[in-house]
Amino acid sequence: MTASATDQRAYNFSAGPAVLPVPVLEEVRDELMCLPGAQSSLLEMSHRDKVFVDILHDAENSIRSLLGISDQYSVMFLQGGAALQFSMIPANLLRDSGKRAAYIQTGTWGKKAIAEAKKEGEVDIVYNAADSNFNHVPAAGDYQVADDAAYLYFCNNETIQGVQFQSEPECPQSVPLVCDASSDFLHRPLDINKYGILYACAQKNAGPAGVTVVVMRRDLLDVGSDSLPGYLNYKNHAEADSEWNTPPTFAIWVLGKVAKWLQNDIGGLAAMEKLNREKAALLYNAIDNSGGFYTGHAKADCRSLMNATFNLPNDDLQAAFLADAAKNNLISLKGHRSVGGIRASIYNAMPLQGAQALASFMTDFASKNA
Repeated sequence: MTASATDQRAYNFSAGPAVLPVPVLEEVRDELMCLPGAQSSLLEMSHRDKVFVDILHDAENSIRSLLGISDQYSVMFLQGGAALQFSMIPANLLRDSGKRAAYIQTGTWGKKAIAEAKKEGEVDIVYNAADSNFNHVPAAGDYQVADDAAYLYFCNNETIQGVQFQSEPECPQSVPLVCDASSDFLHRPLDINKYGILYACAQKNAGPAGVTVVVMRRDLLDVGSDSLPGYLNYKNHAEADSEWNTPPTFAIWVLGKVAKWLQNDIGGLAAMEKLNREKAALLYNAIDNSGGFYTGHAKADCRSLMNATFNLPNDDLQAAFLADAAKNNLISLKGHRSVGGIRASIYNAMPLQGAQALASFMTDFASKNA
């Protein structure tokens, strides 16, 4: 990337597709025309070519290393985003099972997942935060899950509302825990052994649009019926090494580079979590110290490290905030229509300087307009 192109880059707070690490973008730029040693661009390469198969395995191994994923789990690279997972999960684990699936509804994406699951079988919404416009996640003891449930599903970080689970929800050992980690994948260490399935579409926090990472306990691969349409059966993808059909080669390539950036440049997920907490604290302190000028949407103990959501006193001030922020190279801050206000997505690749610049702008804007 030329110096002039770098200088033109604003701090991008888009909720997704979202900011990527500059070193990764530079590598992609340098290798896009001709992958080193391959005599062609990756975009022109067969997914069966050993060069790409090695890239796929390298990406998988990097993710396994970051999260400590054992061989008891399959790691798959699929397409269709979270929207397809909303259907694939109940199709494999709920359809014709004679069981009921348990869902925790803490925001928009959980709500969408529930609507798709109901097409496959019986669903129990064991906790629903809709009455508060999804400003929190449940505390331990706020819900109960039957020991014979097909699975317990939750969205760890609701991008639109800016609420996040601080730890895994309680779940009976007999029930597979299923997590939509799309907007906070790889943002901190976690114990993957607590999960039956953890999945993430990459374009929010871990890579470009086009690839969905599915980490699935291998015993669950046998639950889905062979009568399922081929692409909907996880077992097909696991047995075909994520090449049951042509995989999203470019997105996997970049995802692997992001995983290496996390390991080599950042120093692993513990270091990434520390940095993410520092960035989030800057924004939430600006909200809390504004004398009420800014009002956070999420309750303090459920605030997201990835998406800070807040409102201003009125629509005119919000419009002025967005316009002035853009003039200061702070872009893509408009909140979702269901919450309104401002949404600052501070994913892994957002540098500390970006959060510092936004927090400083927020403080200055409030002092001039309160």
